[in-house]
Amino acid sequence: MYRARRMLPGAIDVHGHFVTPAYSRALEVAGVSAPDGLPGLPPWSPQSALELMDRLGIAASLLAISSPGIHFGDDAAATRLARVLNDEIADLVRERPSRFGLLACLPLPALDAALVELEYALDVLGADGVSLLTNANGVYLGDPAYEPLMAELDRRGALVVLHPTAPAGHAAVGFGRPSPILEFPIDTTRTVFRLILDGVLQRHPRIRWIIPHSGSALAVLADRVHDVARMWHTGDGPVPDVIAALQSLHYDLAGPATPRALPALLTLVEPSQLLYGSDFPFPPVATLERFATALEQTDALTASERVAMFRDNALTLFPRLARVSPAT
Repeated sequence: MYRARRMLPGAIDVHGHFVTPAYSRALEVAGVSAPDGLPGLPPWSPQSALELMDRLGIAASLLAISSPGIHFGDDAAATRLARVLNDEIADLVRERPSRFGLLACLPLPALDAALVELEYALDVLGADGVSLLTNANGVYLGDPAYEPLMAELDRRGALVVLHPTAPAGHAAVGFGRPSPILEFPIDTTRTVFRLILDGVLQRHPRIRWIIPHSGSALAVLADRVHDVARMWHTGDGPVPDVIAALQSLHYDLAGPATPRALPALLTLVEPSQLLYGSDFPFPPVATLERFATALEQTDALTASERVAMFRDNALTLFPRLARVSPAT
């Protein structure tokens, strides 16, 4: 057990993950032995999550599936797995409603099944939102095939937490390295720019998006994409305002947000759009402590902005957690 040491001010972690036995078995059955080039997925249990949360002072953690997701080529198997995992985490949330939240997984690219699971997760399980991978078997968010899903998410004003995965063709461009090193942030960047340039965000403005890992390369490339897209725009309508669209999103600071990523992101968005994320159980505990300490001490945010980033900003997106008391 981790020794108790509170670090964060009752933080709300919007970027937590789970690795249940059911998910581990599904990977084994699918023959996924080295997900995203890693030797395996880290151990996880509700108890280990709570111990880590208590160590860091995290009041509540929103749990989502991580890459490689749940679809391994079989629509029916992915549909069954989505239901099993969503039910499993919903049971955990019912047991510990003040400590955990559910970000439901959907069996994309099986669109019809995903729409059914979305309705079940939100209306029956009371999920706090959904988690979508940047692409599912090479079909990217922003693809016209997903327009019915985007329309339903917009109708509901749903909260969507984006999570990267390996891009299509990653073996040819990944230099033999695990995908989380470079391909994950690149795929996040690619996906968000597609959602903007293809007009998805503009057509569906009621979807509330959380973009991971300090926006990856979005802040650095924002001006280039904004200007060059105007130079070479060939569509029928006006080119979307890339900067305005990026400024409408929320961003978690999971991973190494300082000393460079956070200041770059703050040239684009207001501090009120920043959220804390741990990415547990993927980084080692010592690394999570180092990242959290760096955020507590950064002079890129004022003291009140740091408190809001760790907790208050998340409560506007997850009002169910407004009753959560600070962790002790």
